[in-house]
Amino acid sequence: QVQLQESGPGLVKPSQTLSLTCTVSGGSITTNYYYWSWIRQPPGKGLEWMGAIAYSGSTYYSPSLKSRTSISRDTSKNQFTLQLSSVTPEDTAVYYCSGGVGLGTYDYWGRGTQVTVSS
Repeated sequence: QVQLQESGPGLVKPSQTLSLTCTVSGGSITTNYYYWSWIRQPPGKGLEWMGAIAYSGSTYYSPSLKSRTSISRDTSKNQFTLQLSSVTPEDTAVYYCSGGVGLGTYDYWGRGTQVTVSS
């Protein structure tokens, strides 16, 4: 069974870069046709897809966040990472990593990690 676990700091200061890692177990992030996404949910709001990295290493980003977002991977550790630059308090949210077969599918989810942007 595929399991995902987010990790990273829970508090980030404004203007800094938020960095989160998702560790995948029970399956390889290079398995054909799997896409690995970052999704967030600000308080009182719905889920927002931020971007994804494919089994091939190709990346896809939400147009609204593309200028500040970078997703990469470490295949030796079976991990993928989110970096969000120039954060503001509006980036405060629960951040989830997810994986599925095909872009836009979310078969597996991490538990989520709370990130607060505050000085």
